[in-house]
Amino acid sequence: MTDTIRMSLADIEALSSRALMCAGAGAEAAASVGRSTMLAERDGIASHGLMYVLIYAEHLRCGKVDGAARPVVSRPGACVITVDAASGFAHPAIDAGFPLLIDAARQNGIAALAIRNSYNCGVLGHHAERIASAGLLSLCFTNAPASIAPVGGAKPIIGTNPFALGVPNGAGAAALVIDQSASVVAKSEIARRAAAGTPIPEGWAVDAEGNPTTDAGAALKGAMMPSGGYKGFGIGLMVELFAAAMTGATLGIHASPFSGTSGGPPRTGQFFIACDPSLTSNSFFADRLDALLQAIDAERNARRPGSRRLESRRMSVREGVAISRALLARIEILARS
Repeated sequence: MTDTIRMSLADIEALSSRALMCAGAGAEAAASVGRSTMLAERDGIASHGLMYVLIYAEHLRCGKVDGAARPVVSRPGACVITVDAASGFAHPAIDAGFPLLIDAARQNGIAALAIRNSYNCGVLGHHAERIASAGLLSLCFTNAPASIAPVGGAKPIIGTNPFALGVPNGAGAAALVIDQSASVVAKSEIARRAAAGTPIPEGWAVDAEGNPTTDAGAALKGAMMPSGGYKGFGIGLMVELFAAAMTGATLGIHASPFSGTSGGPPRTGQFFIACDPSLTSNSFFADRLDALLQAIDAERNARRPGSRRLESRRMSVREGVAISRALLARIEILARS
């Protein structure tokens, strides 16, 4: 018997939702996060897939995230929507705000959605893709508990702080999604290697004294390195300003970690900008986009951003997803509890 089993996307979503409800999430929150979990597994992003359901459950039970929270939506301006996630998951808060965001952007050409007091929002690129599927160009930000030190420093100041760009194809889908963090690698990858007792490549992190390390455990006690040096740290600062300062959410230096049970709700934030490209480009947006994509495709061995995720997506839809039997057993126990 192999160590993995193939699961359909529908089964992954159903299992995730059921396990989250058993851990204390309300039905709407569990459905929203369960779908996000399925999308991560579908696209080969295992770090935000089923393995994270165990962390979600732990945090529901210790109170780091409020499974019964109800997002509070307000509209302080014609083009501005705000949602207070009330220490709950970011996913249902995003679900509550997106219809208003998309409608406002279509009416006014551009609109913004600010979410505060939320928990981890999963794969940011999936939210960007959702806006792009509505025919709008999107720019998305989310901050995280501090884990990256400034170049030359040892103390973490900002989180991995990803941003995402979603580009519409004019036919109800995304032509391009760019999703990247301010760090060299996702923190979950370092945590995975620490749990497995395997080293990390040099250049990923420093230890608590600011010295380069290949010890994953020491890296978790130290700080992650920004991608591209000072340029990556600058991108992370930009994300922090949009996702925390612009929303009124908690700064990464004050937020409790997304791992472990200490510290209470992190109350981080997300910020989304949606634009109608036809209103500023005199209808030339599609032509310019096609020219860019054709130029990339014409280069031998070149890959569009996000192409690996799309390859994983096609395979997952066709064949299902290979899931560790050991991980599946733990989640099934949770889903029966």
